[in-house]
Amino acid sequence: MTQLEKASELANLDANKLELLRTPDRTIQLKVPVKMDDGSVKVFDGYRVQYNNVLGPYKGGLRFAPAVDIHEVKALAFWMMVKCAVIDIPMGGGKGGVTVNTKELSEGEIERLTKSLTRGLAPFIGSKIDVPAPDVYTNAQIMEWIVDEYAKVTGKEDLGVVTGKPLTRGGSKGRDRATAMGGFYILQDIVADKYQDKEIRVAIQGFGNAGSVMADLCNAEGYKIVAVSDSKGAIYDANGLDLEKVKQAKASLGSVTQTDGYDTLTNEELLEVECDILVPAALENQITSDNAPSIKAQYIIELANGPTTPKADEQLSSMGITVIPDVLANAGGVTVSYFEWKQNIEDKYWEEDQVFAHLKPKMIDAYRAVIERSKQLNTDYRTASFVIAIERITSQINLENI
Repeated sequence: MTQLEKASELANLDANKLELLRTPDRTIQLKVPVKMDDGSVKVFDGYRVQYNNVLGPYKGGLRFAPAVDIHEVKALAFWMMVKCAVIDIPMGGGKGGVTVNTKELSEGEIERLTKSLTRGLAPFIGSKIDVPAPDVYTNAQIMEWIVDEYAKVTGKEDLGVVTGKPLTRGGSKGRDRATAMGGFYILQDIVADKYQDKEIRVAIQGFGNAGSVMADLCNAEGYKIVAVSDSKGAIYDANGLDLEKVKQAKASLGSVTQTDGYDTLTNEELLEVECDILVPAALENQITSDNAPSIKAQYIIELANGPTTPKADEQLSSMGITVIPDVLANAGGVTVSYFEWKQNIEDKYWEEDQVFAHLKPKMIDAYRAVIERSKQLNTDYRTASFVIAIERITSQINLENI
């Protein structure tokens, strides 16, 4: 809401239309009963927030995590609305989840949980209504279970009811690399514009799907990866890391910190190393007012959601550090999710090179539009992104229908 207020004031957006964006269209809270392996029944709390659909069907992940509550889901649904509008795809914002620790459940219990949730949500989802996707502690298998149970409940198969499915069930090629690939296209545009022949030093916080793929892409391009991290800590070498050696240590020993020959740092210390490009690809609220003054990167590309606090944002801007915000930098994921949905609807499937050939112009066009709006309004890229998104959404709101 703070970001909404800032953007609306700067761009002088219609107050009545903005009032409609302060709350979601629909908030669904439901009980999710599950028969456990021991025969007992346990009831979990489930949620789905459908924020706004003036641009198209609601779109956003389903997470199974202990911290899930209605406030988190509502904020994330708003975020998805903005992200879809920034990247200019015809979808709205949604989010959902179940409050559960999946590490305490068997695979059978997780399957029954998923199918119970699907039965509860079935009247509210579908390829033309609301399209969930994987998120925290959910995956392609869970999406496949949703497709199967949705078909059982409704009596018809609708592959477009969710995205992030296995390839054998209508999933899109390239989806597993899409988030990093989208951010990498923006990085390439930055390098071509600002660095050209200079050696590029990159530090990446997080070595999960997005972070590790980003490291591979940067390495293949000849950029120097000076630091990477996972949940156990970070490694650093000013002369650059041997990425293959790092990946072997991660695979065989469980952490990048087990790689021989490099300095070990904390995840917090990684953020402050000497580099040109810093890529937060882990958790939220990593860059704060406490450590922002120590950051030495010239560009921050947010592959994680919400890695920078609002106060830190202001500090980084005053220091001349450019932040490519999450709603733009990591939008490759939702864009290829949209491509998957489109392939399902049209029953036409693309090869991976086709997927990325469609993704690259979407990312670059969105990035350059943000740069232009930022210059016009004399503001940072995050605020410019929100302005663009809100302008696109409010342009489709007809107050005469109220």
